[in-house]
Amino acid sequence: MGFSSFVPCILMLVIQLAYAVMNVTSKLAIAGGMNPLILVAYRQIFGTVSIAPFAYWLERDMIPKMTKRIMIQIFLSSITGVTGNQVLYFVGLKFSTATIACALTNLLPAFTFILAILFRQENLRIKKKSGIAKVVGTVLCVGGAILLSFYHGQVIGIGKSSIHWGYAEKVQSGGDNSNASTSGSFLGPVLLILSALIWSAWFIIQADMSKNFPVPYTSTTYMCFLASFQCMFIALCFDHKASSWSLHDAMRVTSSVYSGVICTGLTYCIISWTIERKGPLYVSVYTPLQLILTAIISWAFMSEKLYVGTAIGSLLIIFGLYGVLWGKSQEVDNMKLEDATDQDEGIKNDDMEMQSYVMPSSNGNGNGNGRM
Repeated sequence: MGFSSFVPCILMLVIQLAYAVMNVTSKLAIAGGMNPLILVAYRQIFGTVSIAPFAYWLERDMIPKMTKRIMIQIFLSSITGVTGNQVLYFVGLKFSTATIACALTNLLPAFTFILAILFRQENLRIKKKSGIAKVVGTVLCVGGAILLSFYHGQVIGIGKSSIHWGYAEKVQSGGDNSNASTSGSFLGPVLLILSALIWSAWFIIQADMSKNFPVPYTSTTYMCFLASFQCMFIALCFDHKASSWSLHDAMRVTSSVYSGVICTGLTYCIISWTIERKGPLYVSVYTPLQLILTAIISWAFMSEKLYVGTAIGSLLIIFGLYGVLWGKSQEVDNMKLEDATDQDEGIKNDDMEMQSYVMPSSNGNGNGNGRM
């Protein structure tokens, strides 16, 4: 077992760390006064620029003919998977914490499962273990999200970090963006839950679009390009001052470029590479690690407090996530087993048909002599 077998695992660990850092840097940029709508717009602009070269070099000879149906699907994908999802997420992040935002993102598989049933892309199969696991997992995810959103409880005493970051301390002492104010707001968690719900709608659209337009880098470039204009329009409606769009602050530049180039362009390519070799379930299993890393980084660099409700709600969401993933994996294994059985039966039937065609039938006395 060589080092190459560990490469997907290492890459997935790096991806979760990259997203955890994005949650923290984005929170700091927003807490420092950057409009979250403008941050989203910059992310799409930098994301488009970073992923467009991959689309050109890897898929320029593979792009199918553009049809009206595909154009509509790309537009809907940009509205749901990019603009709607990220606008709600970053605005929700403003009124919440990086840890809570990361925890509620894990609602995505549960919401996708519910919408897939409604749109008949998924079967409930409640009489099978896989179906029960997905239903129970969904209930745990939703229950954890409700608990996390509306109950905080006491602060868990894990001590204070010895790391003192001047910028983070200055931002946190600003007043209205402090942990004390954000932790008591219901608006943040509600917006984050809606973000996960809209993102799950994108998966439903994407499932159909990927069949007619199977060029992921190109479709992502189109989505980010359209989302750049959509997010810029939304941001300008709420804040049209030129000074608000300035990237004079180091954290604003870091968050905008990092979220666009690293967390949209580079990570998408790595995730696609890993899915191709290990499958989507392999990638999904690492998602809860992002929550742990975000909580550690937020505690270490931002002195973020961890509440009992946040911890219990996060654990319920993680258990629910793995319940949905386990149910789906069992379902996939059963489908593969059924397909293999059908193929074996088909081969046996073909052999019988071939034998009946090549070998003459009995002549009435039980002797098939093989002569015409």
